[in-house]
Amino acid sequence: MYSSVNTIWVLVGAALVFFMQAGFALCEAGFTRAKNTGNILMKNLMDFCIGTPVFWLLGFGLMFGGAGALIGGFDPLVRGDYSAILPEGVPLMAFFIFQTVFCATSATIVSGAMAERTKFISYCIYSLIISAVIYPVSGHWIWGGGWLSQLGFHDFAGSTAVHMVGGIAALVGAKLLGPRIGKYDKDGKPRAILGHNLSIAALGVFILWFCWFGFNGCSTVSMTGDDTLVSAGTIFVTTNMAAAVACVTTMIFTWVRFKKPDVSMTFNAALGGLVAVTAGCDMVSVFGAAVIGICAGIVLPLAVEFFDKVVKIDDPVGAISVHGVCGMMGTLLTGLLAVDGGLFYGGGPKFFLTQCLGVVSVAAWVAVTMTIVFTVLKHTIGLRVTAQEELDGLDIHEHGLPTAYADFSQTTSMTAVAGENAYPKAVAEGHIGLDEAVPVQVSSAPAAPASDVLLSKVTIICSQSKFEALKDAMSEIGVTGMTVSQVLGCGIQKGRTEYYRGVPMSINLLPKVQVDIVVSRVPVYQVVNTARKTLYTGHVGDGKIFVYRVEDVVKVRTGEHGYDALQGEE
Repeated sequence: MYSSVNTIWVLVGAALVFFMQAGFALCEAGFTRAKNTGNILMKNLMDFCIGTPVFWLLGFGLMFGGAGALIGGFDPLVRGDYSAILPEGVPLMAFFIFQTVFCATSATIVSGAMAERTKFISYCIYSLIISAVIYPVSGHWIWGGGWLSQLGFHDFAGSTAVHMVGGIAALVGAKLLGPRIGKYDKDGKPRAILGHNLSIAALGVFILWFCWFGFNGCSTVSMTGDDTLVSAGTIFVTTNMAAAVACVTTMIFTWVRFKKPDVSMTFNAALGGLVAVTAGCDMVSVFGAAVIGICAGIVLPLAVEFFDKVVKIDDPVGAISVHGVCGMMGTLLTGLLAVDGGLFYGGGPKFFLTQCLGVVSVAAWVAVTMTIVFTVLKHTIGLRVTAQEELDGLDIHEHGLPTAYADFSQTTSMTAVAGENAYPKAVAEGHIGLDEAVPVQVSSAPAAPASDVLLSKVTIICSQSKFEALKDAMSEIGVTGMTVSQVLGCGIQKGRTEYYRGVPMSINLLPKVQVDIVVSRVPVYQVVNTARKTLYTGHVGDGKIFVYRVEDVVKVRTGEHGYDALQGEE
């Protein structure tokens, strides 16, 4: 007898967990460089699209097709009898799609850690293998009635089964790949490589947080019975609490450690807290979830620094720390903080030791199998793109995509985007002369400047925040024309040091505004004094003012020279 409520609950959960693919895609794209955005999006699409039929052909049977200690069974196309393992009132196909999206989540974790340097074909093959064999086998041990399940190992929604599996695979892949070009200097000191769009990374994190309510909450696979209803509500609260507390903890931790709260690390902490609480969200109290969040909030930035600085494994998005380390830690903390059976609640050491055994065994399984897979790929079709392809970006070489942001970037070739017929041939080949292309009305063409008034150019370099005040001050003294440019530069202060994901980052070129004014009627000293008075704060970085002699000025429309060329029509 099927239950409408239970079936709808499972299907809603499947839809939410599927939507996590969008969150991962945005998060990974934002934390990496623009030249690889298309590749990131393509990988997050294809690991789901490849994993879905492969899990149907092989993975689901290995995971749930029998009660063996190590594997389930061999059931291509999911045609067997699964009534013994189906949740109450849930049809097979609803349960199948629910498990499919979990498999895809595990596979997609690796994308971020191996970003910006992995061959697309190699990634597709990896995605096929982890979905077909590696994830289903360890998943059977935990959720399919295998030996860990029989020992009492508890991983409610997948801190180990999903996230640690993906995190360990990411660790092996990133290690065998090696760091991105330019990540480490000749002394092995890490350099910060900033992501190109923190806004879409943040959106990805919020999407993942939202979807996690389905990831954890809907793992009850039921919404009937008072106990289940209470459990579902508790799971939502513990899930949210761990993420929120982890964010606060990392914000404070990085604020103290780096003198400013680290934005990207704090966003990663939300995911770290969610991953950590996933194993025991049904067994810990709200207080226990807060403790898990505090632990995740401290361990996460330390793990990111450890992999970046100590073992020198380049993980652009922090996937190893978020999913591998926090998944492992959350599973172990469940053995300590579970209200029913946890070591800190008088349950004795057995449950905690079982959790330790499960973490170690799954980590070893994934590490060994993924090492074999990636090593074979490395020595056959190749795992890493060439240096030139990496420098140019994977979008253009792997997918023929000039840029993922066509409307926001310039191209040096007219035909690169618009095609050969987008512009008249004569213009493209430069056959039209200046007089023909730009009509000019000349009223006079004197051989010498129209007056002997001294012309001066005043160039003002100032901070962006002072530009509006400067513009208003110039207008008040009669300066009516100026040219403004956004520039980068530094003076005697030689920039400043900031931190990105715990890595010191010397910002030698600071954003500034350059204002160019050619002065004729207004005295130069008045322009200089007004600018200095407006810009002055007494701090290093107020700016510089340069004064140049101008030999001549020509107004294009009229042909006037010198002083006359700078005057407007009466």
